[in-house]
Amino acid sequence: MILSTIIQEAGYGHDDLILQGISFEVGKGELVGLIGPNGAGKSTTIKTLLGLMKHVKGTVEMSSYAYIPERPIFYERMTMREHIDFLYTTMGGEHAAFEEKVKNLVSFFRLTHVLHHYPDQFSKGMQQKMMLILAFLKEPDLYIIDEPFMGLDPTAVKKLLGLLEKERERGAGVLMSTHILDTAERICDRFVLVAEGKMIVEGDLEDIRRKSGLPDGTLFDCFDALTEEGEKDGLADFFAPIQG
Repeated sequence: MILSTIIQEAGYGHDDLILQGISFEVGKGELVGLIGPNGAGKSTTIKTLLGLMKHVKGTVEMSSYAYIPERPIFYERMTMREHIDFLYTTMGGEHAAFEEKVKNLVSFFRLTHVLHHYPDQFSKGMQQKMMLILAFLKEPDLYIIDEPFMGLDPTAVKKLLGLLEKERERGAGVLMSTHILDTAERICDRFVLVAEGKMIVEGDLEDIRRKSGLPDGTLFDCFDALTEEGEKDGLADFFAPIQG
């Protein structure tokens, strides 16, 4: 497995817990959707994986990764080209091959004309594309992507999904956090559904349909049904793993 995690609890302290009972894995070439509404605990789950939470009880094991945040992060007074050069100093490798990847990716996302500009002058979509370029240049074993479609136009979304598919063919795994369930249903192999900081259910679409009692339901319908039942039963019944 590229990623294996058991989060018994996590938060900003013993008295400020946000997550409880979340565990899942991501295998080679697999795209796993971390699904839930805004405020469900998706971003906190990712922060826990990255070691950014103050209080964590559990285990996280993962290979080399690239993290693409929901809100682009960049260094002030460094151009896009300088960000790329800095990345290369942390990676090493054959410089000519790296430069060829740079040329192809920057052209692919149509940012050649701003390569030597400061990203704080970019639109949100252009900043997000820069984050994607840096991640794909790294070629990690695992991509952790938080709300990847925010700020991207339909063409950029299609390009992103195409590149992720190629990376999966290479053997990379993907953990993608999103609340856009129709897109997630179409592209993900498996799902981790969370609400109110708790895992409701984990599995592929058929697992989730079976657990929700909706054999032909959409991911949205299943999530809605599981959440409603969870509210009645305190979510306790949904911690048990799905049996095949």
